Amino acid sequence: MKPRFKKILSMLLGIGVGVSVAASAWSEPTLQQVMKARGLTQKDLLAAAETYTPTGKRDEYIAFASGGQQGGVMVYGIPSMRILKYIAVFAPEPWQGYGYDDESKAVLAEGKVHGKLITYGDTHHPALSETNGDYDGQYLFINDKSNARLAVIDLKDFETKQIVHNPFFQSDHGGTFVTPNTEYVMEGTQYPAPYGGKYVPLSKFNEKYRGGLTYWKFDRKKGRLDKSQSFVFELPPYSQDLSDAGKLASYGWGFTNSFCSERYVGGDMQGRPPFEAGCSSKDTDYMHVTNWKKAAELVKEGKVQKRRGMYFIPIKQAVKEGLLYLIPEPKSPHGVDVTPDGKYIIVAGKLDSHVSVFSWPKIQKAIKTHDFEGRDPYGIPIIPMKDVLHTQIEVGLGPLHTQFDSKKCIAYTSLYVDSQVVKYDYCKGKVLDKIDIHYNIGHLMTMEGDTEHPDGKYLVALNKLAIDRFNPVGPLHPQNHQLIDISGQKMRLLYDMPVPLGEPHYAQAIKATKLKPLIRYPFGWNARANHKSRWRTRPGRERIVRHGTRVDVYGTVIRSHITPEIIRVNEGDTVSLHFTNLERAEDETHGFAINGQNVQLSIEPGSTVSATFVADRPGVYPYYCTEFCSALHLEMEGYLIVKPKNYKAQTVSLKHGVVYTKADYDKQVATNMKTQAVIDKVVRYITSRNYKDYPQVVSLMEDATDQLNFAKGARKKAEAAAAKGDWQNAMLWANQWWQYQVKTADIGLRAKTYLDQHGAHKIK
Repeated sequence: MKPRFKKILSMLLGIGVGVSVAASAWSEPTLQQVMKARGLTQKDLLAAAETYTPTGKRDEYIAFASGGQQGGVMVYGIPSMRILKYIAVFAPEPWQGYGYDDESKAVLAEGKVHGKLITYGDTHHPALSETNGDYDGQYLFINDKSNARLAVIDLKDFETKQIVHNPFFQSDHGGTFVTPNTEYVMEGTQYPAPYGGKYVPLSKFNEKYRGGLTYWKFDRKKGRLDKSQSFVFELPPYSQDLSDAGKLASYGWGFTNSFCSERYVGGDMQGRPPFEAGCSSKDTDYMHVTNWKKAAELVKEGKVQKRRGMYFIPIKQAVKEGLLYLIPEPKSPHGVDVTPDGKYIIVAGKLDSHVSVFSWPKIQKAIKTHDFEGRDPYGIPIIPMKDVLHTQIEVGLGPLHTQFDSKKCIAYTSLYVDSQVVKYDYCKGKVLDKIDIHYNIGHLMTMEGDTEHPDGKYLVALNKLAIDRFNPVGPLHPQNHQLIDISGQKMRLLYDMPVPLGEPHYAQAIKATKLKPLIRYPFGWNARANHKSRWRTRPGRERIVRHGTRVDVYGTVIRSHITPEIIRVNEGDTVSLHFTNLERAEDETHGFAINGQNVQLSIEPGSTVSATFVADRPGVYPYYCTEFCSALHLEMEGYLIVKPKNYKAQTVSLKHGVVYTKADYDKQVATNMKTQAVIDKVVRYITSRNYKDYPQVVSLMEDATDQLNFAKGARKKAEAAAAKGDWQNAMLWANQWWQYQVKTADIGLRAKTYLDQHGAHKIK
């Protein structure tokens, strides 16, 4: 056992013994008793100690994993493996209001395919934006394999901002991969097809079907992919798979592997052997080598023509300009990974027991000296595999994906068939360690493992099967992400995490300190478009505006209150609701749902969110806040009244269910005065501390001040009604005055607790 693990264990056991003596009178179990009762070993305790993140503490790394058929991205912490969020991308997700508010519907509409709204995606390969070859924590990109789309997620708020559809491709398993300064995002198609999806018979497969590789230009200032400045390489009808961008020594180049370079077309029901037979008959497929830097220069010089709104580089032009080369690689590869120094490219072929390590200097030399063994049927030069190999390492059955350690020349590759991860030295060509995985690992992820400076420490195995690892939940099992310690010479399994959202394919993990997300939006913010909303509404300026048959509701939400509480429209009106969240405090999100209209909004602090629908059926439709936000959350309600056509209104006074007297009013006022005394005491406590050093507390105090101002307004109305002897309204407004006080006190006590927990000191 390693010394540091012995130390951890002795500390845990020491704590257990000490606690057992002190707490024996309370019958609390000792650590040894817990171990015995649950059948735990010292090894289990060590793994628990290494992954346990105590309450209030945070993870060192944040992982972004594709959501597969769920169409989004999963975010979780490492080493705790606690799920933090699902980011909605290609599919509606009601908790976030994604696909239910007008703003997110506009984002989804960007991804229409041939004019059709697609509300499903198959996400595969997330890619974090990079600066100088390292993750910068600003943006995340993700692809939709089934519909050849990419999305941009802004990590200021973990929201999807843009979806683009590739006008050439029909699929895009090979996306997304970024160049070292996020100049471009690489997207490779998977299944050859006629560009644009037009009809061409399969008999014309070799002549008219094509693969391709797109370099999407990323405008960092706008945070958007720029289709007009992007370019597409025409590629042969091989099935392009994954890609990686060169770095340092190989900067300016890209590498894309392929399978089915046999160009075989199956058809088992037509009497032909299936695709899997014809697409794996050769010993090798092709790695595509593309010079994106020179291609970008040709685009800038006006030497590339546009098609379908993007610059298009035909195979002939790519060959003539020295932009495209092929290198044989082990057949049916499913990973092409550039080493941190950019000097080697590692390819793993699923149907080969080796990983092949290609030398970039040797590839450069072959290109420079025109050392080619021939050309493929489309005229692309083929560099001899034997001339550019550094080494081949026999690692096991079904090698797939590769990640890198912080230690020089150390890499890890997943072995799908063997259900293992192998560790090896790719410089010396030597296997160092293997560990069993449960089961059938696909991708794997080390901490910052795709950068120029990987962190090592942990590896996560993204397994396709869970089988017997978790409680049974029916025939559809979760996936299994397994956390592995790679800090020592031997790999050690620490934790199994069930993933019940789809098939997560790839993931990337970044230091948590690099992420600087917002905790609230600027006032009246359109979070989907990243600018102020034209519908933003300040408190006291709420209104309902009619233009013909369109009704715009400029509303606000704040703890326990939706304004307006009553909305009256006519049958057939188009109703557009616009709500601004007035909260400043962290984590004070409000929701909004209304009966029968398919409206569910998530309104984060500072944001303005809209929903538009046709009130096509007369009736009464309750609405309410869906996010539990305060003690009087259930009273945060209202009604949409849809009057029938030709309805003649009747003047009838609204009767109250309870009649109040002066005594009721006086009693409520007395309660309010006592409550105010508590508020004053809390305020004195906070202001006597260095609260201004804590932004969270400053925000809470701003919210508390707002609530107290609302209380003052309600008090004036109560006193005005009392002066007239209107005890009914006097009592109700006095009660509302108290409700605002309660919310003020709630916020103030939260601020006080925060100061106490974070060691605030008294001002001298």
